[in-house]
Amino acid sequence: MPCKTTPPLFIAEISSNHDCDLGRCYKFIDTAARIGCAAVKFQLFRINELFAPEILTRSEEHRNRVHWELPESFIPLIAERCREKNILFSCTPFYLNAVDVLAPHVDFFKIASYELLWTELLEKCAATGKPVVLSTGMADMAEISKAVETLHSSGCVDLTLLHCVSGYPAPVGQANLAAIESMRNEFDCKIGWSDHTVCEGVIHRAVHKYEAQTIELHLDLDENGPEYDFGHCWLPDQLERLIANIRLGMRADGNGMKKPTEAEMPDREWRADPEDGLRPLKSIRETWEP
Repeated sequence: MPCKTTPPLFIAEISSNHDCDLGRCYKFIDTAARIGCAAVKFQLFRINELFAPEILTRSEEHRNRVHWELPESFIPLIAERCREKNILFSCTPFYLNAVDVLAPHVDFFKIASYELLWTELLEKCAATGKPVVLSTGMADMAEISKAVETLHSSGCVDLTLLHCVSGYPAPVGQANLAAIESMRNEFDCKIGWSDHTVCEGVIHRAVHKYEAQTIELHLDLDENGPEYDFGHCWLPDQLERLIANIRLGMRADGNGMKKPTEAEMPDREWRADPEDGLRPLKSIRETWEP
């Protein structure tokens, strides 16, 4: 039977690499569209609604992440740019009101691994009727099952679960891609992979072995994004090559019938003749001309 030949949906995760610059946001959208991504994803958070006050009081590092925030005023402008570039727009809400801000603009919601346990956020995203993509890093099957039940019972009818390893970067040896198949067998929804390995081999394996339907990858433009130094971000040329190779490779499956292809036909008569073992076949030796 021929293998599945539908390329996955590639999502470029911008995260905080936009550097709170609308022009840079546009460059991310334009670049993602150019290199073959089907969707681009941002994050909408407020530090004082992301971390508990006990953490912010004691951690200057966490307080300084206020500079990573995406202004709400950017959302409709980003959505418009995505429409212009014919690329889907998604965003992760990290506070409840963010769902209301995003709902009129996003093509789908993305819920981060860290928010998987937050039932109220799951319910609010699902109630919008928009498709939902949920990352499952750090979660066990029982936790995922509860989240899926919550989303479905709250109105989500288009759900994608992403297997994910929430390490930044994630060690290749801990990718555990076989969990994609386990999740597919357990849940009646689309399954994919959210990458933090920045390893082409991992992505090829996720797509070609485990038929991941969605691939999310962190993107930076120029090694200057705030998250690039963590080691989990792809650069445009890397990601463009990866996407092109995966799509090209999927054209190689064919129909499974073993017979000479069009490319082989000119060489068929140049096989060794069964009588003397010499090339080409005797039938063309006398008539062949260089």
